[in-house]
Amino acid sequence: MKIRRFTVKVIKWAICIVVSLMLFTIVKDYLKGIYDDYQLEYTSTVTTKGKDVVVEIPSGATESQIAEILKKNGLIKYKTAFTRRLSNSEYSGKLHSGTYTFNTGMNTLQMMELMAEEKPIEGPIDKLVVPEGFTIDQIAARCEEQNICTKSEFIKALKSVTTNEFPYLADVPDAGVRYRLEGFLFPATYDIYKDTTAESLVDEMIKTFKYHYTDSMKEKTEELGLTVYQVIIMASMVERECKIGSERRIVAGVFNNRLADGMLLQVDPTVLYPLTEGMYNKDVVTYDDLELDSPYNTYKYEGLPVGPICNPGDECIRAVLYPEEHNYYYYHIINEEEGRHVFTETFEEHQESMGD
Repeated sequence: MKIRRFTVKVIKWAICIVVSLMLFTIVKDYLKGIYDDYQLEYTSTVTTKGKDVVVEIPSGATESQIAEILKKNGLIKYKTAFTRRLSNSEYSGKLHSGTYTFNTGMNTLQMMELMAEEKPIEGPIDKLVVPEGFTIDQIAARCEEQNICTKSEFIKALKSVTTNEFPYLADVPDAGVRYRLEGFLFPATYDIYKDTTAESLVDEMIKTFKYHYTDSMKEKTEELGLTVYQVIIMASMVERECKIGSERRIVAGVFNNRLADGMLLQVDPTVLYPLTEGMYNKDVVTYDDLELDSPYNTYKYEGLPVGPICNPGDECIRAVLYPEEHNYYYYHIINEEEGRHVFTETFEEHQESMGD
């Protein structure tokens, strides 16, 4: 019996040894395969046939992050093989951001060479000047005149902007407004490059608005109990009404006085904006025009118009945030060339100042 038990133990031990040797061989072969793949990726200078892969390397990406992007796109297997080879190569510290077309058959050295290639920096080929008070329709027309993009391309680009991309759109009504982004395309001079598109231009404009509408402005907006959209609506009216900077805070104060007393704002540009489809190519508002049935028309509807009537600049926005407090309810222009107004407290004074 003892001999039999001994024999069974010997067999079991033998089986264990054989299985262990087999597992060792499998693991050894597996690890050797990984090592060989790693070494091949680290040292290979061979190019094979593969498929093209377009990869975006963002600005400021580290070498490790670049390796991670390449791995996710199936261009390399081992991040450390790439970073190790890069650190020992002439391309270390020279990789550029940008959009690249790699091939799965390229070796890592070729990828590095492509990303390290010096690219000439092309300057702007044109400038787009967007004056304070321009509307979206006027901007679109100017873009077409300068062959930057067509009107329809510009309109399509701004209509594609979502609330996730530009949170200020959350306060825009679902209906009644001509363009949800009207008022938010900040007036400035924009560089136009060879690769500028309608989408990139609109994106630059709303980024500029975000930059100019500072945290202190947001705090003041909340302090006044307004939304940013309401501030921009009022600022757009101030922009279209005032040529003289010193009058802007006064006009903003007039709007506040009228709104507080439940009066109609009766601002001519709120009629011209829908009447001319944002082009302001009509100078005189007739009595018939005042009957225009539009949610922008402040002669017909109380309160603010449904949306901005242009894209206002810094000064008009600040005039709304810091209006002058006074007792004026009326004003009219006394010098067309200068755009200078006279302000009065009562309707009687208003009539007298107009010579009625």
